Amino acid sequence: MSIELNITNLIAIAIAILTCIATLIKFIAVLFERSIKRDLQARFETLDASSKAQYEQINMRLTALDSAFKLDAAQWQRVERELLTLKAELPLHYVRREDYIRGQTVMEAKQDALYSRIELLQQQIQTFLKAGVQNNG
Repeated sequence: MSIELNITNLIAIAIAILTCIATLIKFIAVLFERSIKRDLQARFETLDASSKAQYEQINMRLTALDSAFKLDAAQWQRVERELLTLKAELPLHYVRREDYIRGQTVMEAKQDALYSRIELLQQQIQTFLKAGVQNNG
């Protein structure tokens, strides 16, 4: 048995072998690409899940901060309201030192004037009594 190969047959066999090799390389490349896509998809899903968890955690923190801020703002409003009430009531309950001294000075001046009148009245009574005793006696 002898096999005769001419140049066209050799070229056809070479083309067939190269086509098989190219097809095999393409098949391996497609498998590799699918593997990479699957790995990337798994990584993206993991990242997506972790980013959603982080988003929820940040959202909870912001909600807590917002409620704390609202509570703090309400406390400051209460303090401000109490301060304004105190400012309004302060003149009713507090006498400044100068006001007290002025009031005390007025009271003492009135007492002195009253004492002077009483002294004058006592002197007049004494002179009246002396004049009455001298006239009787």
